[in-house]
Amino acid sequence: MSPTNRGRMPAGWEQDLTDDYEWIPLRLPPDVTRLSASTRLSIEAEFRGWELTRVRAYTDGSRRVLLRRKKTAADRLVLPEQPAQ
Repeated sequence: MSPTNRGRMPAGWEQDLTDDYEWIPLRLPPDVTRLSASTRLSIEAEFRGWELTRVRAYTDGSRRVLLRRKKTAADRLVLPEQPAQ
């Protein structure tokens, strides 16, 4: 899944992305408390292997979060294109 499928990244975040990781930017709305956000992100880390890379807080109370996880060998495997028949 590419990062653009989940949301936009704030300016400057895309320059640090490497191909060794999967990246997902998330937006947390203003009505999500810090405790609730922490719990949700902890669940993602525990059960899906995501780790918190960056957080940007905005004046309206919303937050942008960047999560990453290591790609597996299967994720890095590139299959050759099938010849046209």
